[in-house]
Amino acid sequence: MIELDNMKTTLNQYVEPLEELKGALDLVNKKEKIQELEREMEAPDFWDDPETSQVKMKKLKSLKDDVETYINLENSFNDIMDMIEIGNEENDPEVVTEVEEMLNEFVETYDTIHLKTFLSGQYDANNAIMSLHAGAGGTESCDWSAMLFRMYSRWCDKKGFSLEVLDSLDGDEAGIKSITFQVTGENAYGYLKSEKGVHRLVRISPFNAAGKRQTSFVSCDVMPEIEDDIDIEINDDEIRVDTYRSSGAGGQHINKTSSAIRITHLPTGIVVQCQNERSQHMNKDKAMQMLKAKLYLLREEENAKKEAQIRGEVKEIGWGSQIRSYVMQPYTMVKDHRTNAETGNVNAVLDGDIDLFIMGYLQWTSLGQGK
Repeated sequence: MIELDNMKTTLNQYVEPLEELKGALDLVNKKEKIQELEREMEAPDFWDDPETSQVKMKKLKSLKDDVETYINLENSFNDIMDMIEIGNEENDPEVVTEVEEMLNEFVETYDTIHLKTFLSGQYDANNAIMSLHAGAGGTESCDWSAMLFRMYSRWCDKKGFSLEVLDSLDGDEAGIKSITFQVTGENAYGYLKSEKGVHRLVRISPFNAAGKRQTSFVSCDVMPEIEDDIDIEINDDEIRVDTYRSSGAGGQHINKTSSAIRITHLPTGIVVQCQNERSQHMNKDKAMQMLKAKLYLLREEENAKKEAQIRGEVKEIGWGSQIRSYVMQPYTMVKDHRTNAETGNVNAVLDGDIDLFIMGYLQWTSLGQGK
């Protein structure tokens, strides 16, 4: 059958990529590491240090997931080949639909695993902390900021990641002036580092009575969540700590006390904020963790002279500095100006389908671009 032969041709194109993927995943070493961790778990004192044990358990699960996912992918390849042979022998049209579904699932799984091979950076496996700041455009930009926050929230839902708001400030009339949130999940920073930069929206503004097209900008900052034992020293005389009343939703204690914390690092001008925790002490601890992470990245940039790769360039939130444009009128298109990845389905992108741009960015940086 012609349809099955065409699908077999498509599948055969993955023979070499599958072998390359196996090498890129370093499955031999991962299997050895799995055995090593399982031996450690058998030790009587394994759970004496619960924090360390949890880290090792998480690592073991990640390693097993990588190995099992690849094995399942290989098995799927063989199953599809068998189904194609059966379909050709029996000349059964119903097999075509079944094989097509299996092939689509195979390609989707392959793309997902392939994407992970690009996540080898020092912080890629960490959780991510993201900040959105409305720029030029007033109320329209605040609304655009809220739209981007929804986009990332929906992306997290699709990935099975959790999202926690750390600090937020509503717009004067609508939307969000600024918001900081943590994305928790495997390789969250590795995926989301592609989003750092200025995002530009072009649409007919619902806030413009004349119905004219308007351009709005929002900057997105992304950094990894780094543990407290990071090698960064901060002297008390280098920071200014301000307390204020939380502006977001919360319990009686959160809303009625000045428990929110803003820390300014005087030598660099870096500002971090946190207001989601129940106490001022907890908010300060989280803010200090964020400050240390930013200072650590800054030091790495200076030492390695790779500012654009690790932290991204600091750009004005306005014309000429955008990394990606979202155009809704007079035509529909989302385009990444670094990688040239683009799609005409703006609604799908705003609903969280941003893997096209994430993959494009990771491939782009793997080729030595953007450094």
